[in-house]
Amino acid sequence: MEGRVTRFALLLCITVAASASSQTCDPKEGNENPWVYLSERELIGCWTSFITEDKAEVHILNLNFGATDGKMFSLEMTNAKPMHLILTSKDTTYGLYNLNTDVNVHIHNDSTIALIGNQHKSNIHKEDFPTQDEELVKWTKQKFGGVTSFTTIQNLKNISSTGTKGTKPGTQYCILKNENASEKHFMKIETAPLASSFKSCSPQQQSRGDEAELHIINIPENTSVRNISLRSNVSLSGATKMTSVFLRGPQGTTWIFHNPLHTKFGSNNDILLPTITHRIPPSVTLNSDNAQDVQSKALDHFKATTFTSYTELRSEDPLVLLVLGRKGNPAGKTLKAPEPKSATVIPNAANEGQQMPLLMQLYTSPDYHSPLDPNTKVQSDKRIYAEISGHTYGDFVLTIKVINCFVHSKGSCPLVKELPFIPEACSLNSCRNSTRLSFSLDQLQELTSTTWDLECSVKLCYSEQCGDGGRVKRNLEVTQPCLQPPPPPCFDFGLPGVLGIAFGGFLIGVLLIGALWFIKIKTGYPTGLDISSTAANLPGCPCSGAKRQPVSTNLSPSENSSANASIGSTQSTPTSSMA
Repeated sequence: MEGRVTRFALLLCITVAASASSQTCDPKEGNENPWVYLSERELIGCWTSFITEDKAEVHILNLNFGATDGKMFSLEMTNAKPMHLILTSKDTTYGLYNLNTDVNVHIHNDSTIALIGNQHKSNIHKEDFPTQDEELVKWTKQKFGGVTSFTTIQNLKNISSTGTKGTKPGTQYCILKNENASEKHFMKIETAPLASSFKSCSPQQQSRGDEAELHIINIPENTSVRNISLRSNVSLSGATKMTSVFLRGPQGTTWIFHNPLHTKFGSNNDILLPTITHRIPPSVTLNSDNAQDVQSKALDHFKATTFTSYTELRSEDPLVLLVLGRKGNPAGKTLKAPEPKSATVIPNAANEGQQMPLLMQLYTSPDYHSPLDPNTKVQSDKRIYAEISGHTYGDFVLTIKVINCFVHSKGSCPLVKELPFIPEACSLNSCRNSTRLSFSLDQLQELTSTTWDLECSVKLCYSEQCGDGGRVKRNLEVTQPCLQPPPPPCFDFGLPGVLGIAFGGFLIGVLLIGALWFIKIKTGYPTGLDISSTAANLPGCPCSGAKRQPVSTNLSPSENSSANASIGSTQSTPTSSMA
């Protein structure tokens, strides 16, 4: 019995070990990987129709070299058209040049490029210009008025002019994007071959039909590659369901994903989405480049039971372009991924709208059907509805999150006020690459300024990762509503009101009587006033302090008159006698 238990436990351990080992695989050199492969190098550049007023072309060459390359090149421009040639490189390199008198070469004051030649040395100019691609294009545009071409070359050996025009019919503005430099017929480029090696494998236990694909790409520590561009092949099954990609590289590596198709990311490095100039920060910490460690970390990060492919790339090229997806569809035809749209646009009057990655539109009703004209004035007692949208890049799904909003007055006294907002519900079909919200302008009613800038800060989110999306601004004209006169108050007297009025009337009567009594005392009226006396009812009653004589009520009017006179004379007699 004990032996059976032991054999059962041993069998269980073997089964568990086999199950665990099936989740990982050992990469082998030279294995053909149908999911990840190197593509023709398409490096950053542009090609335009620009030419200066003195009929000179303006070309920029950005030179990159591998760690083991000789870093020496030759520049043959004896039959070139008149041009300004700007050379830039981050590597220390040496160039042998042959120029004609119409070719002027510009290098940085502290350039690592050393040019060697015995003729036309005065045509070599040292300038203080930026070395970043976009900033260099801006500087060139300011100095010469535009850029005829920008070309990035890897491991240059020789470059020579074909003697033809270097312009291309079409746009006049240099918009950097991935391009094939061999298409530029005005120059002939020769480069050194790049040494790259692949290791790849797939686990025995493949993904189930209802489980998303998981692809793992690992760049070992002892390789010089630090910038890897990736494209999704449109034949990916991830076009219909979410595909997960785990990217691991040495510290400082940048993964540039040009056209992710419903892709979820996980990486210990930065991931750049150039179509929207959005950078996804590292989401995992992984210092080991061991294949099993990287595979286990990817499974744990995505909570997956297995993965579709594992790829390990070693290359001397610091810039590599990989294609993620099968090389062909089921019929065997290779599908080309769509060209990425550039996110870098040089400012100019003709394409000013392309510089705005975000747009804010205002509405007066929650149905979002009739947008407000920018010059329309909005009453401050109305609720305003806003929709913030971004560009759409094929199947690229972007989420816009509003962080805060402010209004800035345009009057002589600057004023900034935060404007609270309420997110508005919206279906996925209606709000693809956009978000909706509403504002109340009540707090602007008491302010004198009527012209405002409405500005909102947003974040751009993709694959549950968010980054700064900048600000979107819109002008706003606010007017005060027409105020209606208030209705007359309606008084409703109840029992308390009636009692209050009665008591008030009583109190007023008492006060008036008291006032009359006070006046009577001060003006000499006797304290005992006989209200029934005739004198009290006569106008012109004398205000004398002498004692009055009783008067008969039966006297005739004539008698009354004589009596009054005799009374007056009688009253005056004692006074004269006493005198």
